[in-house]
Amino acid sequence: MKIYFPQWQGAGIGEGIEAGAKTVLDYLNNPTFTAIPLSTVPAGVNGVQKHQINNYDAITEQLTRFKKQLEITQPKTLQTIGGDCGLEIVPVSYLNQKYPNLGVIWFDAHADINKPCDSASCNFHGMPLRTLLGEGAPEMNSLLSSTIEQHQIHYVGLRDIDATEKIRLDKGNIYHPKKLNIQELLGTLSRKRITHLYLHFDFDCLEPTDYDKTYYRVPDGVTIKESVACIEALQAHFTIVGSSVLESTTLSQDELQPITPIIDLLMK
Repeated sequence: MKIYFPQWQGAGIGEGIEAGAKTVLDYLNNPTFTAIPLSTVPAGVNGVQKHQINNYDAITEQLTRFKKQLEITQPKTLQTIGGDCGLEIVPVSYLNQKYPNLGVIWFDAHADINKPCDSASCNFHGMPLRTLLGEGAPEMNSLLSSTIEQHQIHYVGLRDIDATEKIRLDKGNIYHPKKLNIQELLGTLSRKRITHLYLHFDFDCLEPTDYDKTYYRVPDGVTIKESVACIEALQAHFTIVGSSVLESTTLSQDELQPITPIIDLLMK
């Protein structure tokens, strides 16, 4: 099932995220994408913080819609255009219920594994993995179809890590190499007997000199060429049951062109 869900409220102000998702949707020009309606609850500059999460009411309302859509349709696979990273708690927990020991590949400059109480920004797009582990805000747990285990998480392109996140990564021995090594990643997944994967792709994992139309820009990322090679290797060796493309902010099809090979691999 193909989903269009341009959630931006998890990024706080979220400037450019909704419009950037629409640019990706327009590029793909595929009428089979199902749109998840966004909440009309005031958010962003007019948003309200609850449970140490900005825009809590808007986020939970629309994530509930997303979860109900999956419960009704029961898809075997998911491809999602987003949107901020906070939306991932719904598709990942849904697919993890269907495919035990689901490998979660997190292409991202950020760890996204904060607890609300540890987050300086209180923006939910920095909390999805901690929520998926069942260690986030208890008020978010009803949105989960299942919880994942720490050994299921594997980072690519991670380089901007909060101190409290680093403690959690090290405590759980969570896979987070400083540099991408595709063969090492493939071997790690195989040793864990993982057969099915979810590929989360936040475009800020990329080196900004390759692509900088992202919500955050962090130097020393993976290149587009490296990302394509990694995705192709994962697709060749494992069964991909879910994928996402997130947090691109360009309004221009011309500016989008450098990342279209990634979009094609993950969304077509």
